[in-house]
Amino acid sequence: MLAIPDWFKNAIVYSLDVRGFKDGNRDGLGDLRGLLDKFDYLVELGATCIWLSPIFGSYGRDDGYDVVDYYEIDAGLGDFDDFQKLVERAKANDVKLLLDLVINHTSVDHPWFKRAVEQPNSLYYDYYIWQKEKPENDKEDLVFKTVEDSNWEYHPTVDAYFYHTFYKHQADLNIASPRVQTEILQTEILKIIDFWMSTGINGFRLDAVPHMLRNKGNTPFDGDPSALLDTWNEAIKKYDSQAILIGEADVEPEEYPSFLKPGKLTGLFNFYINNYSFLSFATERGQVLLDALQRLPRADDRQYLNFLRNHDELDLEQLTEKERQVVFKHFAPDPSMIIYDRGIRRRLPPMVDNNRQRIKLAMSLLFALPGTPVIRYGEEIGMGDDLNLPERRSVRTAMQWSSSENAGFSDATPQAMQYPLIRDGSFSYHHINVAGEVAHPTSLWNEVKNMISIRRTEYHLFAEGQFASLETNNEALFAISYELEKRQLVIVHNFKGTTENAEIALSMHDQLDVTVHLGGGLISTANSQVKVVLPGYTYSWLLLTDKN
Repeated sequence: MLAIPDWFKNAIVYSLDVRGFKDGNRDGLGDLRGLLDKFDYLVELGATCIWLSPIFGSYGRDDGYDVVDYYEIDAGLGDFDDFQKLVERAKANDVKLLLDLVINHTSVDHPWFKRAVEQPNSLYYDYYIWQKEKPENDKEDLVFKTVEDSNWEYHPTVDAYFYHTFYKHQADLNIASPRVQTEILQTEILKIIDFWMSTGINGFRLDAVPHMLRNKGNTPFDGDPSALLDTWNEAIKKYDSQAILIGEADVEPEEYPSFLKPGKLTGLFNFYINNYSFLSFATERGQVLLDALQRLPRADDRQYLNFLRNHDELDLEQLTEKERQVVFKHFAPDPSMIIYDRGIRRRLPPMVDNNRQRIKLAMSLLFALPGTPVIRYGEEIGMGDDLNLPERRSVRTAMQWSSSENAGFSDATPQAMQYPLIRDGSFSYHHINVAGEVAHPTSLWNEVKNMISIRRTEYHLFAEGQFASLETNNEALFAISYELEKRQLVIVHNFKGTTENAEIALSMHDQLDVTVHLGGGLISTANSQVKVVLPGYTYSWLLLTDKN
């Protein structure tokens, strides 16, 4: 059995889009030079792994997910000299580097697709999924409902329809085809993996994993589709036995283990717990999340990646329709905040009206859950969104470094800015920025830094400790613990806006030393119990040490 790398179990992942992080050449767009300029910031915060959104050649129609060249860095982001400097800087600081690998589809501007259209009798035509007639059920797997009206797009040059899971300018690769598997998977995709692994990166985040592994059109998979994951995993391990392959799979939690078998994905983004975290926030009931944890298949190797928000919408597909409407009512009361009939196109702080204590509560939950925490850039300072931007781009705004012009993101003139920036309102860079947060000891940024520090200091407890959900007899509270060698870390969250209390049974003996690692409230221990009184939207991280 392949062991899960210790570095991954103990990682603090920081997710960013180079385009929106820092402009290093004054053209109004973030780039690799800008990232290098701010690298020490990530080290100071405590990040141990950086996951980059796609940096491949692209026409920018979907923020890099419309790939036109897998072997080039997008010209607006820099060049290979810049990238190698980033790899070297990461290694020098013992920070791992992951790239987003987009191989479910390519842009229709990719040379493969262009050749498919120009040479319909060639193998390139088979790289994609074609049908002469549009199927009756042509909307079965629409991801972008309300934006796209079909999974099939007509191309007049070949008088046929091609399949797309996402936008019509992103044609799906015909991965199910045995012929294409042989030609693409053993040559093209493996060449792409080899090319980037040879630069010294530490692995990939695979985009749209379930979509790659399902049947589309008239070419069903022959055999186990997930065997492809084994092939790609072997390819990265040739370069580094500690390299990882992580992926998103917004499927029922009972299906998670199939993606996490030895030799497949190293880690899986936990959409299920993400959804029920937001239902708990909306209902102010920690019990909702505790119940959800009971359904989640437990992975001893802590293979789940936990997150609050990412680069997309808050996709609530794992909730029932009734539950989804509850979250919409609380966090997306205006229809313009809802997207694709299933999600919310907002960052967390605006959802909770910039209540800093509720934001801290959410961040505490992120770092407390079993698995690997993933921070989205700007989350550590409480950045907002811009609902005037289309679709998911509302949550893709420039990092706010300071209150100086252009938020310290770029020295270009405001008119030359190529990436959106929140200039007005309570979430503008005048009010929320890194410089201001770092300067205040009780700020969100400093609290997040403390959480990360505790995660890293107590890594043995988080990575190896026996995890348990704790009964509180108070539905507002969410209590969990990690226990290892006479030490128990008990973490309690109060999801409600009022002061709540509980008595929590402990597995350890009476003679305990109690250290409050984080948070506060009134804490006492007696008779193998810990008694907690927590003000509204607060939390407490307690380290209990058995004196016996």
